Amino acid sequence: MTQSVSRDVAADAGAPAPALVSTAMVKWHIVAAVAWLAIAMFAGLLYATQFMQHWQLPKIALLSPGRIRMVHTNLVAFGFLVNAFLAMLYWTVPRLTGKRVLSGVLGGTILVAWNAIVLLTFVGLLAGEAQAVEWGETPVWVDPLVVVGAILVWVQFYPPIVRTEERALYVSLWYFTAGFIWLGLTYIMGNFPPQYILAGSAAGPLLGLYIHDLVGLFVTPMGWGMMYFFVPVILRAPIWSHALSLVGFWGLAFFYPLQGVHHFLGSPIPMFAQYSAVISTIAIEIVVVTVIVNFFMTWQSAPASASSSLRRNMALRWFWVGALNYFITCLQCAFQVTLTFQQVIHFTDWVVGHAHMVMFGVFSFWIFGMIEHLWPKLVGRDWWSMKLRKCFFWFTAVGLGSMFLVLTAGGLIEGFMSLHLAPRESILESMRPFWVTRTLTGIAIIIGFACLVVNMVMTVVASPREHIDEDYAPYEQVEQEVAVGTL
Repeated sequence: MTQSVSRDVAADAGAPAPALVSTAMVKWHIVAAVAWLAIAMFAGLLYATQFMQHWQLPKIALLSPGRIRMVHTNLVAFGFLVNAFLAMLYWTVPRLTGKRVLSGVLGGTILVAWNAIVLLTFVGLLAGEAQAVEWGETPVWVDPLVVVGAILVWVQFYPPIVRTEERALYVSLWYFTAGFIWLGLTYIMGNFPPQYILAGSAAGPLLGLYIHDLVGLFVTPMGWGMMYFFVPVILRAPIWSHALSLVGFWGLAFFYPLQGVHHFLGSPIPMFAQYSAVISTIAIEIVVVTVIVNFFMTWQSAPASASSSLRRNMALRWFWVGALNYFITCLQCAFQVTLTFQQVIHFTDWVVGHAHMVMFGVFSFWIFGMIEHLWPKLVGRDWWSMKLRKCFFWFTAVGLGSMFLVLTAGGLIEGFMSLHLAPRESILESMRPFWVTRTLTGIAIIIGFACLVVNMVMTVVASPREHIDEDYAPYEQVEQEVAVGTL
């Protein structure tokens, strides 16, 4: 009611009321995410060539393999994922709360400042200014800026959540609210005490918590919240079980912070901490199943229409395959975290395959689904080429699936050879065919990604068809945007 009155006053004053959703912020964060992912993919491909004994840039310290590897991981985490999640928040939070974010000026500041932080990280890593913290290699002089950036995100998105007149918050807002808090706390824990206060095995548990909590307490809440918003909208059906979604939330909050030490099984860290990490990891995999069940049951119970067809709806296809990949990674993780499995797979390519499947095959696939769904709405034109959309999906899905299988199989061979004390030279020689194949699968993924970039650009400049928004416009016309997410 207040929102309607304020719009009427603005109309009487001759000034148009600002839009509930800043589509400009959504669009530019998606553009930034895609740009950083392009650089990260090229860095990953370049890094893969060293496993074939053919490094493209010899004797150039700034572009040495170790630095390129850190560029690959950090640009995916902080350049691609964070920008994509910010785009998602600008689209979803106002619609779920009925309130605008705090400030358009602050939004522009966050856009510029965060991408400047990513650029500084990129330059710092190439210059050799990395910390010895996995997934936290950001230079020490960048770390305070990241914390400030996290605080700005809190300031931007908390006010609409606090001021909303909705009596019951949709589950996506639960995940977003917790994820904002966990991001700052996790980053501080992983980058400051191990650098300045603790050392050795005392720092190990914190580093393990940081590695896993960055994924579980920021990427996962953002990803789950994104899925719980977009999938019901695409299917035009309510989420199957709101209660089950809350079980997933509280299970995530309780079990995930306890499991980071499983990255250091067999280390000098006390065994009670290692055992507790194993138990909590298996427990969280059971909790994660609630999200997978909720997705597939929502899809199964949706009306049999074009929006729910995997053949016709490309956005739904990305979410569906991402959920399937999630099931695979959860099942895999419940076994690989045990001490028996760790004897074989520790320090092998199995772990690399698992990481690619969860970070790219799940959350990145869901982001691609969001881009498929939103880009025509943001630019006002239908997708330029359906053929490029299909090529993007199939090259990416087949490429990643093949990479996962190759790395998993190679990791098992590598692990069993190490377990039987085979010479390192023999292990490396046995792994070479797997690494060559892995590089080819990476090229397939890059080809698919190139299809996306070309299609996005051509949609803006050459698409002949105007996009008619049937998902959000009907609600916006009657000022009921909040109903979109809850249906």
